[in-house]
Amino acid sequence: MKLLIPHIILSIILAVLFFNVAPYEGSANRYILAGIVIFSLTWPLSYFFSKDYFRKLPGLMGLIVFFTKELIVANFRVAYDVVTPITYMRPCIVALPLDAKTDFEITVLACMISLTPGTLSLNLSDDKSLLFVHAITFKKMDPEAIKRDLKEGFEKKLLKITR
Repeated sequence: MKLLIPHIILSIILAVLFFNVAPYEGSANRYILAGIVIFSLTWPLSYFFSKDYFRKLPGLMGLIVFFTKELIVANFRVAYDVVTPITYMRPCIVALPLDAKTDFEITVLACMISLTPGTLSLNLSDDKSLLFVHAITFKKMDPEAIKRDLKEGFEKKLLKITR
């Protein structure tokens, strides 16, 4: 309940920013309605993050932006290789050592990897220390670079908000 007032303020700020970025004609009622909608959509996050809500919120936004960027870049890479006459795709399977320990962290990481074109989560080891990932590399086969990119990108940003 301590987060109610800061959360209301955050919702109003997001509503004002939203309408300044995407202006609509109308009265202040639209700001109030947008604030209520944003509040109702983000309030469950405050329970997920508990007392660290406002500390972890920028990390969540960073993860969303990073994932969106990776999604767009991967789509262009795969599309480019599909339309060119010579294929540069080199499939490989890598064993990604995990720092993620909880089922939630591992599931979200595996889903983000699988949603990105060119990568697919295949299996999790019995001791939950390795995630096997099928990845398509382009031109050069470098499984270590794939591991490094996944760990420094997806996993690091995910663990930043879950721990």
